[in-house]
Amino acid sequence: MALPGEITAPAPKKRKRLSFAEDFRRFFRSGMAALLPTLITLWLLVKLWDFLWETLGRHIIFAIREIWYYLGDHGYLQREPAAYIREYWSSDSLQTRIVGVVLAILLVYAVGVFVGNIIGRMFYRTIERAVMRIPLIRAVYPAVKQVTDFILHPNPDRFASSHVVAVQPHDGGIWSIGLITGGNLKTISDAIGAQMVTVFVPSTPTAFSGYMLVVPREKVVQLPLSVEEAMRLLVSGGVITPDTERTRPVSSRDLPGAQAATAGADR
Repeated sequence: MALPGEITAPAPKKRKRLSFAEDFRRFFRSGMAALLPTLITLWLLVKLWDFLWETLGRHIIFAIREIWYYLGDHGYLQREPAAYIREYWSSDSLQTRIVGVVLAILLVYAVGVFVGNIIGRMFYRTIERAVMRIPLIRAVYPAVKQVTDFILHPNPDRFASSHVVAVQPHDGGIWSIGLITGGNLKTISDAIGAQMVTVFVPSTPTAFSGYMLVVPREKVVQLPLSVEEAMRLLVSGGVITPDTERTRPVSSRDLPGAQAATAGADR
């Protein structure tokens, strides 16, 4: 019994006990959040392993078999039956696959070293021009090359000179985050009478794809973000926000009509 004027503390609310299904869903989501990055990384490594083996490794092993048989047949090595060579370099053997993938990695490295010098680069361009004369390959190869050059470009700072900006692709106060990828476009600028810039607006969650806008320079708002921070923001759908741009979280009460709905419920 409380004395007059004495303030009593409210009784603690009894915690609602979760059902087995709710408890299972909660811990399952926690487990997936902990394991999913590792599982996706392992999945990508396995896919890369399979790609190297299927596209290069198995053909290198086939060439080793043929060279061994040829050298043995001509007396340079001890002659072995073809069945023995196929069994020794069996494609089902893990040891054979490891050797094939390792040799495939070394082959890719050697091609990179060769193409990196002047003679190799000239030789590569000559082969590329010859391949581009084939009708079917000519229709597919340029698009594939653009994508691979964008992803595997040797210069990781290809967007270092870009500026992260906010731009309005549509009316109604809707903004998008983009990168200024080009300066003044003379033809359009002269026709419109204003300085125009090209802005690449990445899509979510695949930030490597998107669309390009040509807008007046004064219509873009430069943001204090690096390209890496902007990419993380776009890929995560706005979940990963830089600390400098983080504000109070938006709740359901902040949305339009939420206050009116709350007032109606209180009545």
